[in-house]
Amino acid sequence: MKSLTSFSAAVLSGCCLFFSSCKEEEHDMNTLNINYPAAFVVNGMSNNVQVIELSTNTVKETIDLNGGTFPHHIYLSPDKTKFAVAITSTDLSGGHGGHGGGSGDYRVIIINSTTGAHEKEITLSKLPHNAIFSPDGTELWVCQSDSVQSQVLIYNTSDWSLKTTVNVGKGLSEITFAADGSRAFATNTDDGTVSVIDPSSKVIHATITVGMNPVGAWPASNGKMYVDNEMDETVSEIDVAALTVTETFTLGFKPGYVAYSEHHTEVWVTDADNGKLVYYAKSAGAWTETGSITTGADAHAITFSADSETAYITNQGANTVSVIDVVNHAVTATINVGEKPNGITLKE
Repeated sequence: MKSLTSFSAAVLSGCCLFFSSCKEEEHDMNTLNINYPAAFVVNGMSNNVQVIELSTNTVKETIDLNGGTFPHHIYLSPDKTKFAVAITSTDLSGGHGGHGGGSGDYRVIIINSTTGAHEKEITLSKLPHNAIFSPDGTELWVCQSDSVQSQVLIYNTSDWSLKTTVNVGKGLSEITFAADGSRAFATNTDDGTVSVIDPSSKVIHATITVGMNPVGAWPASNGKMYVDNEMDETVSEIDVAALTVTETFTLGFKPGYVAYSEHHTEVWVTDADNGKLVYYAKSAGAWTETGSITTGADAHAITFSADSETAYITNQGANTVSVIDVVNHAVTATINVGEKPNGITLKE
């Protein structure tokens, strides 16, 4: 009987070792190796992040979000080792206004940009439109949208502890930094204002009135921030040094996103209504429409390559990413991705 018991134990031990080995092998197979220039695309309805290999314009990997629904926008850390994705549990593809209240599974997920592993999840009580790393990478700034009092939560990236909280306006959408990192801009959608925060002191320096239902203040290398006002169908230009609106120009369509193209010194705005990108150049001291590029239904986020010669546009309604030759203002490729792609970032 003792011999049989020993034999059974040995068999059981061997089975445990076998299955343990299999489990480890499966884990290894699921670990990614994103060691190539890539675009990371957030698919709002598919609830995942897809990885596009830039050299071939093909989807190579899909990263799950641990049950998170309606992810929205994505930001890479300055050292490019990780990215942050906001889990909103809310479909924001139709617009950003009126989402300050409610309850849901609100989180920010930090993901390793090489392995695809989840490094941290931050649970939140209110909707986060985005989460962005500070210019030096030591902090993560997270939006907490509220219809009465929105907040920016600032975490230490060394241990993910909450460092401080900054109260801003109503219905906060995006938090962004100026291109030179000197100021942070919190866009209060329900107030029609932008709160300007000093990244060092965490003190609000100014509250700037813009158009109706502003979504984001998007940085530009020309020392400006460009605010897309959804309801007004306008863009407000803010001078970072002076903290004043220097121009507001009318679009005639609902903006999806605004970006500054260094190559032609143009302002690019996605036309969510008509599925195209519209670009503007300075003429007689004012931003003037000079052309457009058809991309796809509900054109949304814009990002540029490091050399400023290629742009990538997410099309929420078409479930695609358009690749654009900036020099010639022409689409060179269309990449099929998941449902309702919104945010995009590049690791080059």
